Amino acid sequence: MYCEAMARTRDPAVRRLLLERAAQMLRTRQPVTLRTLVAGTGVSTMAVYTYFGGMDGLWKALRQEGFTRLATRLAAVKRSADPVRDLAALGAAYLANALENPDLYRVMFDAGFDLEDTGAADETLHRLVQVIERAKAEGRFHDEVDPLELATQSWAIGHGLASLVATGPLPHQALAHGAPMLTALFTGAGDEPARCRRSVEHGWGRAAPARPTSHDRKGAP
Repeated sequence: MYCEAMARTRDPAVRRLLLERAAQMLRTRQPVTLRTLVAGTGVSTMAVYTYFGGMDGLWKALRQEGFTRLATRLAAVKRSADPVRDLAALGAAYLANALENPDLYRVMFDAGFDLEDTGAADETLHRLVQVIERAKAEGRFHDEVDPLELATQSWAIGHGLASLVATGPLPHQALAHGAPMLTALFTGAGDEPARCRRSVEHGWGRAAPARPTSHDRKGAP
């Protein structure tokens, strides 16, 4: 149980507790108010003002937290000598983040909530753009490939799998579709098929979750 003294001293654990509880309540379609949010946590409604300035601030922070965790996960992907491998690894890291934070993942793409940092989503896409530019410079992709367009297509594959597995109807085994879809995309962009397949499988396999999480189950939540 969290006490009032913890809220007054701005314990990061209290802030995290409130964010994760709000995300979970949204997923289970519970009404989120000041009182329902703190019920059973040992924290009073004042903690919402202490940490977020009120409910509006909570919603902004909640969506921002999703992108913050995603940025941390993507930053942990080490650069290799193979940019196509790195692209696949970033896609797998994106998916792993969604599986580990399914409630926050839902909120990240809910346009009904504002962001504290409106450039957060753009920064995620920009990471992919930078790696694609490397791949072009190294001759893996055609010169005429638009890095932003290809990054968007790559993100769409990752987001589709994340939505269908982390928060939707497909089982964990569906993650295996990621590697062939990315291989087809990058081969179409100019990479040599056999080399592309090896790179993608290396990056996807090293970074993708090895087994289902507690949220991975067939059927919508």
